[in-house]
Amino acid sequence: MGFWIASAIGLAIAYLFGSVPTGYLAGKLLRGIDIREHGSKSTGATNVLRTLGKWPAFVVLLVDLLKGAAAIVFARWFYGWLFTWPSVTPPATLDLQSWVAWAVCLAGLAALLGHSLSIWLNFTGGKSAATGLGVLLAMSWPVGVGAAIAFAVVLAVSRIVSLGSILAALTAIALVCGLEQPLPYRLLVIAGGVYVIVRHRANIQRLLAGTEPRFGQFSLEPRAEL
Repeated sequence: MGFWIASAIGLAIAYLFGSVPTGYLAGKLLRGIDIREHGSKSTGATNVLRTLGKWPAFVVLLVDLLKGAAAIVFARWFYGWLFTWPSVTPPATLDLQSWVAWAVCLAGLAALLGHSLSIWLNFTGGKSAATGLGVLLAMSWPVGVGAAIAFAVVLAVSRIVSLGSILAALTAIALVCGLEQPLPYRLLVIAGGVYVIVRHRANIQRLLAGTEPRFGQFSLEPRAEL
């Protein structure tokens, strides 16, 4: 029982990594606003760009990437260490290598949920694209790099951030299925990619209607000098 409790604690910590409300904190610290009441009402870097400007958006994007990667790095260390903890006895039939792979994937999913359903923001948040990319880069860098390239190309051509995020998620799913990746990693990327796409459902409706704003179209709200 102690082993499973410790495992659940590890997932909770990964969730807390993801739940750090970077965009919300940027709004409070820089302008004293709740960014969820402005622009698209998301706490992600795109809404920070429209509401606060380029440099705050860059910092938020970087931190969101890092917290996704940190959740994976932590999970690999924690679940590997858990088997060496004398006071925690894992089930005798449990295979270490297999369990760590599954646990790392669950931690990555927990980080995604933490970003979009942050406990600090009454379970609201962003769309998990940047945090998901951080998870990908730490878990399987070829898949992460491929998704990042897809995002960059689509953004350069269309200048629509949401379209880039959606196609990056689809690219990650295609890559993880086509490359030699463990089954847990494949399932995580598929689940995480679908989750990110579902989080963009309002954007998809605007894309179909031709009303989705393009990169560089800022909020009409007055913005303080930063």
